[in-house]
Amino acid sequence: MKKIALLGATGSIGTQTLDVIRTHRDEFSLVSMSVGQNIDKAREILAEFQPRILSVSKKEDYEVLKDEFLNITIVYGEEGLIEVATCSEADVVVTAVMGSVGLFPTIEAIRARKTIALANKETLVTAGHLVMKEAQEYGVSILPVDSEHSAIYQCLQGENMKEINRLIITASGGSFRDKTRQELEGVSVEEALNHPNWSMGAKITIDSATMMNKGLEVIEAHWLFNMPYEKIDVLLHKQSIIHSMVEFHDRSVMAQLGTPDMRVPIQYALTYPNRMVLPSTPLNLAEIGTLDFAKMDFERYRCLSFAFEAGKTGGTMPTVLNAANEQAVALFLEGKISFLQIEDVIEKALNWHTVQQNPCLQTIKEVDLETRSYVLSLIS
Repeated sequence: MKKIALLGATGSIGTQTLDVIRTHRDEFSLVSMSVGQNIDKAREILAEFQPRILSVSKKEDYEVLKDEFLNITIVYGEEGLIEVATCSEADVVVTAVMGSVGLFPTIEAIRARKTIALANKETLVTAGHLVMKEAQEYGVSILPVDSEHSAIYQCLQGENMKEINRLIITASGGSFRDKTRQELEGVSVEEALNHPNWSMGAKITIDSATMMNKGLEVIEAHWLFNMPYEKIDVLLHKQSIIHSMVEFHDRSVMAQLGTPDMRVPIQYALTYPNRMVLPSTPLNLAEIGTLDFAKMDFERYRCLSFAFEAGKTGGTMPTVLNAANEQAVALFLEGKISFLQIEDVIEKALNWHTVQQNPCLQTIKEVDLETRSYVLSLIS
């Protein structure tokens, strides 16, 4: 039986991970978990799965829960996340937290020689050079959970990495894929959160609408598969049926297809190299009939262009990209800036920053905080 540590148990990926564990209770057990602010949901999960450790964000929640659940170790904050990620019983750590908060617990989990099922893009975006080095040094596998990277990973099984011509990451286009830039003026938060294909958390849904989500995936793919940016393409594919593709030197193209169900890549990461039955809707291509593809418009989706530029520049620039985006999306969700201002804020932060190459973890943390402060200063 594999024992799972789950960072971000109440989010979209977290709840679907719990669904996989629930479906295969004879194969998996939850031994530690973290939650953010959804304490009522945390109580439900604790009652059902009985993990040994729970971490919460706030000390106030810690004070309440530690008296409610006397048989469970309750911790909080960044130290709490690290305790969950390094739980001695855990075999696999699913990093499903949102944002750069996932970086330090992931690093510590690697050092504790835990297999990483990675659903936190920001970990590789902000510190890919350090994370992959640590994983190699400690002999730790990093298994992608994002549907796009899982698709590429599956396509590459048994293949020679030297024979890859390019990686093709597909993109649905998000909530506003049929709108022009002019039509994006004044769109509401509610409209932006209405994704046509996937059920996701608020932040990642906004990232999908701006295409920053795909930009972060490009940087992540660069590190996961040791692939230069010149060999990574993004293709618009509205149906989200082909999750990504790999083109080889002989022009053969392999694609991984499936219905838009995140439980599939989650379960694959947990069961790799084996596959298990998953009660989900099977793919019916005859019923779908047509798959559409279109060239990506980098002027329409400026955030994708920012990501490629930041990735190629390297150093601390991807950290700035991610921190500025996280802060800008938060401001949009709070109604403090418009949808198109998300791009403007990110562009200003990238132009403001002086890049530092080969940053250490402390530098990354400092640049992250400085960038967030700079973004907030733009609207004060």
